[in-house]
Amino acid sequence: MSTPSAASSDSTPPEVELPQTFRIQRIAYFAVPMMFIVAVILAGASLVWLGWTLALPILLGWWIVRIRTVVTEDGLKAVHTFSTREIAWNELDGLQFPRWSSVRAVLVNGARVRLPAITFADLPRLSAASRGRIPDPYAAAAADQA
Repeated sequence: MSTPSAASSDSTPPEVELPQTFRIQRIAYFAVPMMFIVAVILAGASLVWLGWTLALPILLGWWIVRIRTVVTEDGLKAVHTFSTREIAWNELDGLQFPRWSSVRAVLVNGARVRLPAITFADLPRLSAASRGRIPDPYAAAAADQA
């Protein structure tokens, strides 16, 4: 077993197992039973007109399970509600963090692709999974302070 050396503490991100999947936080599942309670109340008022609301918690649960971003050796895979988009590493130009919106992958052709379930706090893990192709601003800030 080898011991980590001081030279290995440079700016290279740690190795992580691929594929890495980024999902919505588990606290989002709390909304499903809350929505079910509201749907039962609404359906109880008029089952004929509002019975369809009982399907909404099921759809919300399916949506929470479905949307994700997967980092592979070949690139990124953004799984949206009804579509999936694969982005090769050579197509990726950078990331954009719009205010009050989800992260976007900026492609070399100028197009932008939404990356579900990625937040700014996920950047260290995303950087490690991308093998440094996506820089980690936290590590860069720490290196500047040192």
